[in-house]
Amino acid sequence: MSNPISIYFALGEASGDALAADLVPWLAQGVGRGIELQGLAGSRLSALGATSLFNLEDIAVMGFTAVAARFPLIVRRVKQTVADILKKRPDCIVLVDSPDFTHAVARRVRKAWPEAKIVNYVCPSIWAWRPGRAKVMRAYVDHVLCLLPFEPDVLERLNGPPGTYVGHPLAATAPPLPIKDKTDGSLVVLPGSRSSEIERLMPIFGETIALLRARGDETPVVLPAVSRHRGLIEKLAGDWSEPVNIVDASLNANTFAKARAALACSGTVTLELALAGVPTSAAYKTDIVARRLEHFIVAWSAILPNLILDRPVVPEDIDSMAKPERLVRRVEQLLDDSPERAAQLTGFGNLHKMMQTTRPAGQAAARGVLDAIGA
Repeated sequence: MSNPISIYFALGEASGDALAADLVPWLAQGVGRGIELQGLAGSRLSALGATSLFNLEDIAVMGFTAVAARFPLIVRRVKQTVADILKKRPDCIVLVDSPDFTHAVARRVRKAWPEAKIVNYVCPSIWAWRPGRAKVMRAYVDHVLCLLPFEPDVLERLNGPPGTYVGHPLAATAPPLPIKDKTDGSLVVLPGSRSSEIERLMPIFGETIALLRARGDETPVVLPAVSRHRGLIEKLAGDWSEPVNIVDASLNANTFAKARAALACSGTVTLELALAGVPTSAAYKTDIVARRLEHFIVAWSAILPNLILDRPVVPEDIDSMAKPERLVRRVEQLLDDSPERAAQLTGFGNLHKMMQTTRPAGQAAARGVLDAIGA
């Protein structure tokens, strides 16, 4: 009986764990023999039999100030991961998102083990900031598996490693765009996936809802919360002058299907909302360090649907522009049968078509991993 192939996952947070877990059955099917899972794992990979080298919470941080506070621990985890890879010598190392951590690992592994096969699943946002990273990646990444259709061209233009668009899991599972009557549906409020984002945006979103009510709109407000942040969200929502229905974020597909519009933190959720056909107004508040480094940003938008469509479909208000008085008017337009709402829905239909692939994203990505090791 043939030995199983060994895949070492280097990842840094729950979203990467979910993407990696989606690869596993397709890898097993594609190779026709067992898969030995190594490296780092969250709940999804652990359920498939993986044992994580350490708890992902150690490195699951975002934002300059948060990273700086935990920097010594992150450095130790990088060194620990590199040592583990060099000891186990897997058939392939798959870097899944979290480039600040995973690429630090890959650089050190390539230097110590030049023959290592290294695949990067989820292209770093070189199109948004620090584009010079693309050329640097050539030294330690063999191939990039991209979730966004424009990324392979960006990698080529910036002289990065070769890339392939494998599709995005959200696009593969998105339902047909729903038709929501003006008298039905809710306003979904999404203040972010990290505690720092939530703390910065909840007061602003709360004031926006209060203004919406004062201006006569009675659309029900729904606020999805992941379990790890529910306590924080409930505490901050307690300061709002208007009540809100806090629901489980694991039910987002159902929540979005019933939504008339959304007020959201800039991020991946804007793509999820777009593919579900929910007109959205996005906002973001950066921390003080990020504001001082904004000159490194080269992207014209922080909203993925805008970047994919190459036009400003979803409005975004950042920092001083993220005012309740501005956001409430954005939301009112999207709740109404307005030209702004119609333009977003048309754009979202085009987005869905652009992101469609002939096979599931996980299957295409698994094929990319197996091609890298000649399996």
